[in-house]
Amino acid sequence: MIISKIETLRIGQFPDLIFVQIHTNTGLIGLGETWYGASTVESAIHDHFGPLLIGRDPAEIERHWQTMFRLSDHAGYGGAEIRAISAIDVALWDIKGQALQMPIYEILGGGTRHRIKIYNTLGVYGDVTEGYDVWTDPVGVAQQLLDQGITGMKMSPTDFIARESDGQLLFNDDLEWALRPLREIRDKLGMEIEVANDAHAKWNLPNALKIVREMEPLRPMWHEELISPLNEEAHVRLQDATTTPIAAAERLMTRYQHRRFIESAASRITMPDLTWTGGISEVKKIAILASVHQVPIAPHDCVGPVNMLACAHIAMSTPNVMIMEYNQAMHLGWYRDFIEPDFVIEDGYLMSPTEPGLGTRLKRSVKDRQDATIRTSNEKKETWLMSQNRYTYPPPELQADFIYSTERRKAGSKAVYYD
Repeated sequence: MIISKIETLRIGQFPDLIFVQIHTNTGLIGLGETWYGASTVESAIHDHFGPLLIGRDPAEIERHWQTMFRLSDHAGYGGAEIRAISAIDVALWDIKGQALQMPIYEILGGGTRHRIKIYNTLGVYGDVTEGYDVWTDPVGVAQQLLDQGITGMKMSPTDFIARESDGQLLFNDDLEWALRPLREIRDKLGMEIEVANDAHAKWNLPNALKIVREMEPLRPMWHEELISPLNEEAHVRLQDATTTPIAAAERLMTRYQHRRFIESAASRITMPDLTWTGGISEVKKIAILASVHQVPIAPHDCVGPVNMLACAHIAMSTPNVMIMEYNQAMHLGWYRDFIEPDFVIEDGYLMSPTEPGLGTRLKRSVKDRQDATIRTSNEKKETWLMSQNRYTYPPPELQADFIYSTERRKAGSKAVYYD
């Protein structure tokens, strides 16, 4: 089995979302996804990584991951390149599961559970307006979730008040106003529902310290990205100031950035986003690293339906996953327009996928949408990313003299890692 074609689909309705489909010569199609800067990710896939994968074995997932990551050094091992790698990685795992007729989590070591508790990130889409309603009827919003068996929610009470000063100035009365919904929930419902605080990295450290101290009696589930994750030492100071766990961070790329936060105790909950940090392969490694330090992970998922399924496989196969993010507004609003079958939420739990591979596929109707932009790569060729590594090679004739000068070198030339 070899990779015969790589296809990307961008949708005008959601301009930052991009789907990736990897086709094989046996008819299997693997599905991946990432979010943000979709046209740039499209370029990374088709102009750099895609042509390297054509004609290769899709089962060699780790080999492909390491090669693509090594070739992204010019981009600082991040950005659009790592998002492209993330989407490709998920699609390759999907193919492998389909080929073996097993869900991905079974290949990753088997199930440690068959369902995972979820919390709902409040949002607004179509008829679902809970992200607005929590400001006018917070107890009602919380109670509706409890009635579904969902015992956790996430909101961003301080985002709005950070706008005027870009997070540099925080008045006490503004903070009191922002925390009013959470205070009402605690007054009426007590601790029946967990409430996580997400600030999207909008505050400086002094204001973040003020926020965590003011929220301490409200006992939030965690504080997520109150400050930018560029400085783990600042996060250590923030974590030391509160008994509430600090969660970090969807904006960290690969195990190399997450390692610093885990080892320095800058966060007590690790929150990788699978579509941004390197895919299934990398999140599994991040989870193992976190487990060494007795740190749980709570995968970030607020981008698209494929990520939810991919995270489900991580959650089912990884003991230190504590809870799974869910966005009810997006799920009920548009996820089901793109994939089939849908993932299953039951009594406040995400249930384990049952079908081979990822457990879902892109609906055929997606390609027929008028706002769909489709790009395809089906030719194997050397890209600039590969050729740049040959700038310091000797001329071809000297390469041949070197290779054929000894039996050891001749044998080594046949085992080039990725050429």
